Amino acid sequence: MKTKITIIIDNPADANAFEAEYPAVAKYASELPALLRLESAKVIAKDDGTPTPAHRTLDLYFNDYAAASRAVGTPQASEFFGRLSAMNATFTGLFLDVQD
Repeated sequence: MKTKITIIIDNPADANAFEAEYPAVAKYASELPALLRLESAKVIAKDDGTPTPAHRTLDLYFNDYAAASRAVGTPQASEFFGRLSAMNATFTGLFLDVQD
């Protein structure tokens, strides 16, 4: 079964600084071994001006759970997560079975 890792990135203290660095971080994610597809999305601001529940999501698709698990143990993953953490970004990572 296809597996997706979803990274939910919380609202950063400085969104503009985060966005300036984000393309480099996403590039490291795109280099994960066995990655089938990468989907990056930015949360849309609410009309009433209240804070969004998160800033971005990053979806990483793999053939199966084993491939996804191997990928997060690689030097490429260390670089990706290290860069994300260096940006003072807090995030949640979820492993998901894709059911469609």
